[in-house]
Amino acid sequence: MDKGYEKEQFKSLSIKASVAEKFNGFCKEMSLSKSMTLLVMIEFFEENSISPVESIGPNMETLEKRISLLIKKRMNGMIAIMKDIEKNQTKPTVAMLQSLFEQAEPKKKVRMVEKNDPYLEKEVRFREKKYLNNNDDA
Repeated sequence: MDKGYEKEQFKSLSIKASVAEKFNGFCKEMSLSKSMTLLVMIEFFEENSISPVESIGPNMETLEKRISLLIKKRMNGMIAIMKDIEKNQTKPTVAMLQSLFEQAEPKKKVRMVEKNDPYLEKEVRFREKKYLNNNDDA
């Protein structure tokens, strides 16, 4: 039942069958009763100063501006919500996880190497012969 219109009487309208079928389909899409669908349509035309028989022209431009302003407001609201979530939930959680992982990591041992080791810096240029006999090639 339509809220606020429960006690009102019904009146009948005569419309063509093809128009009635289209209207019934539209009512199902809107998920409203036929009375409420018709009321919503009339209020829309009155509120936006649109006549169904006239060209939309400049009225459509103002409608587009209203819609774009509404979208911008909603986008700004979404951005504010996302920033708030990032500030109050995401960053503190990440900081806590990082501190836990830093404590859990084993510390790397520093490897001590003597810097003045003569064997590390110089290449070996000559080697002793292992055999004294000249006939052996080794």
